[in-house]
Amino acid sequence: MRVDIIDLRDFYTSPLGMRTRDYLRVALSKHMPDAKGMDVAGVGFANPFLGQYRDGAQRLMSFMPAAQGCVNWPSSGPNASVLVNEEHLPIPNAALDRVILVHALEFSPHPSNLLEEVWRVLAPGGRMIAVVPNRRGLLARIDATPFGHGRPFSKGQMIRLCRETQFAPTGWSEALHFFPSNTKLALRTSPFFERFGKTVLSPLGGVIILEATKHMFRGLPVTEGARARARPVLVPAGAVPN
Repeated sequence: MRVDIIDLRDFYTSPLGMRTRDYLRVALSKHMPDAKGMDVAGVGFANPFLGQYRDGAQRLMSFMPAAQGCVNWPSSGPNASVLVNEEHLPIPNAALDRVILVHALEFSPHPSNLLEEVWRVLAPGGRMIAVVPNRRGLLARIDATPFGHGRPFSKGQMIRLCRETQFAPTGWSEALHFFPSNTKLALRTSPFFERFGKTVLSPLGGVIILEATKHMFRGLPVTEGARARARPVLVPAGAVPN
């Protein structure tokens, strides 16, 4: 079940949501320290994590799926958020340097179609950074955050998804190791558990952060009709093609 825009907005303005945002911003900055001179788009609900790139990016956009809903972003200046069909992004081919997916893949009815569209809009050598709920982590089992809804992923599933859509994984990390609760005790102790989890329980983080590069060339599927029409180009002397 997809979490709608009101629930997402309300979560990230709560004490737990603000703590989640802060830890994820730090984790994302290790994969993407800055966006100087880049064209960058967020897909899903990436608004809480795009602000840190506003000063350096040449262009910064937020694409929000129609089934989720859309809010104005940023809060000051011209609006840069767009309500979209996630499988048909309103951007030309090879136009972006980076795409950040947050609250996107786990809610998409067709994750491979979404990544194929991300592949289309990325420039050659462009990179995708995807944040997804970790199937092995605690967040996927608790609905206190948006990461407890939708489809969680394992690393193996993400690798297969990348292979299907012509992306090459180049980096991994985990984040959100603290207990997801708005109680004062949980929020007060969250810095300790976030540090402890990264060093001791890293594979059990609440989310997986995948960094992947677009392959320059893609193979095209061969249909039965195309296979029937295919003929050998080079035939050894004396051989008769079938």
